[in-house]
Amino acid sequence: MNVFLLALFSTPFVQQDSTEKKLLDYKCNKEIPAVIEKQTLIALSHYPELKSTRIRFTFNRKLKRSVMAARPVVASLLRKREKRVYDVLINPVFKLEHSFETIRQIPDSVMIGWIGHELGHIMDYEKRSTWGLLGFGVSYGVSKKYIRKAERIADRFAVEHGLGEHLVATKSFILDHTELPEAYQEKIATLYLSPDDIVELVAELETERDEDKKEKLLLEEENIVNEAESELNGGQPSAS
Repeated sequence: MNVFLLALFSTPFVQQDSTEKKLLDYKCNKEIPAVIEKQTLIALSHYPELKSTRIRFTFNRKLKRSVMAARPVVASLLRKREKRVYDVLINPVFKLEHSFETIRQIPDSVMIGWIGHELGHIMDYEKRSTWGLLGFGVSYGVSKKYIRKAERIADRFAVEHGLGEHLVATKSFILDHTELPEAYQEKIATLYLSPDDIVELVAELETERDEDKKEKLLLEEENIVNEAESELNGGQPSAS
């Protein structure tokens, strides 16, 4: 009886330990402040392609127009693509209309979505050449149209990697926060996908995946039928 009770009550802890160990796998080549480690590792777990990528998550109070920003480390652009280093800069304190909030006060889902969006930028960077990244930096600095395109690409990467729900939480947090500066909210509303846009994109991707699954099932069924007919015909392909 005592053995049964021990097994019953210890199972959730074993599962929790297993989950935490899996998350730690995504800490490879990453520098993450302890205060946001859990949320960052959850976001990273959605991007297995970035598992070995060198990324430094650092707090930076000098960020004025953004709460977070993902950038390639310029010196690393002289190396091979797999040796690149990226910084995700995070302002630990963001200014409200009448007060301040620290990064510690942001809900987990919002933080995961925010970091997931920045990782979407890194996915975009990974596909670009060194010259392509330099051109990206110039265009991003001078064109609002280009900014809108780049931010929506990052959002799409996040949604495609299963972070749609967290991304909606992040956008809603920003747009519905009564104390965030109006200029910042307007920037997010103008340049980024809205919560409704993200919900629609999630639905579109799910439809595409369902159609892909149907096509694969039909192809598999056709292969099975052809194999069966081949066996019945003594190894000869079907006349059809």
